[in-house]
Amino acid sequence: MQAGKLPPEVLTEILERISVKDPRVFLGPKNGEDATLIDCGDRYLVVTMDPITFATDLTGWYLVQVNANDIFVMGAIPKWLLATIILPEGIDQRVMTDIFDQLLEACEVQDITLVGGHTEVTHGISRPIVIGCMIGEVSKEKAVVKSSAREGDEIILTEGIAIEGTSLLAREAYEELMDKGVSKDILEQASQLLLDPGISVAKACAVARRFPDVHGMHDPTEGGLASALREVAGASELGVFIDYSKVNVIPECQIICDTLNLDPMGLISSGALLIIVSQGESLNLIEALSKEGVDAEQIGRLWPAENGIKMACGDDIFEIPNFERDELARYFSTK
Repeated sequence: MQAGKLPPEVLTEILERISVKDPRVFLGPKNGEDATLIDCGDRYLVVTMDPITFATDLTGWYLVQVNANDIFVMGAIPKWLLATIILPEGIDQRVMTDIFDQLLEACEVQDITLVGGHTEVTHGISRPIVIGCMIGEVSKEKAVVKSSAREGDEIILTEGIAIEGTSLLAREAYEELMDKGVSKDILEQASQLLLDPGISVAKACAVARRFPDVHGMHDPTEGGLASALREVAGASELGVFIDYSKVNVIPECQIICDTLNLDPMGLISSGALLIIVSQGESLNLIEALSKEGVDAEQIGRLWPAENGIKMACGDDIFEIPNFERDELARYFSTK
């Protein structure tokens, strides 16, 4: 198999083999859901796990952001983190120190406590791999799960797609992009997208939690917006229809993707947030997001599953692309 997420049909087949016998597991493993919910009396513990496997000088910082996002989209607050850090043989000890310092700093910013984990040096890898298990909590009435979505619900997209992928490409493919004519100013602007607007969805989720008509949230990661919409469809057991003209593709993203022959719809997109809200409630939520400095747009709606997963481009309607792997992974596989 190629690098990236497992194909949805493979993952679904694996997950269907899991028998959850503990009655305290309110939400177990399910394709399209970001975390599990465990009944602890008056609240749920919310548990997720995500790795950082690509090369970056921000490994520890990244780990906290992506795991916290998976907690936020369940309507919860992240509280505790366990981190496993696996290092290649011969690596400088300062790399370990940098990762650990980043973990501590990022946890401090979000009031998360690093409570344990594991470290080791091992053979067979060429770069650090860091895996996080994050735990949060939420009162039962505030938990957000996509299975509560209904036909006719509207889909809101915050910020823009491929913020993360655009920034990573600007940083990691800088020389190639310069050689192909992308200006230094564009690349510098793109590289800063990781920090501004950033890849955390904390602020947008905090606004959405105030709305009782929110029926689901999802952060597009690997596979970009296209894969995220398919995951929403799978979790809600409904179809999806979007208007591509409503999707915010920031200029730096479009320029870099055009230059490298990549599709923004399939490019890793932490920093964006999909919000599923009752029909007719989008405008109120978008206004509330705007007051908090979060750009948002209604891009589509949920419709019957038999209608499929579609998008309108001008007067034409197409199947939303199904990316076998993230466009970022496809690009780096050729290098």
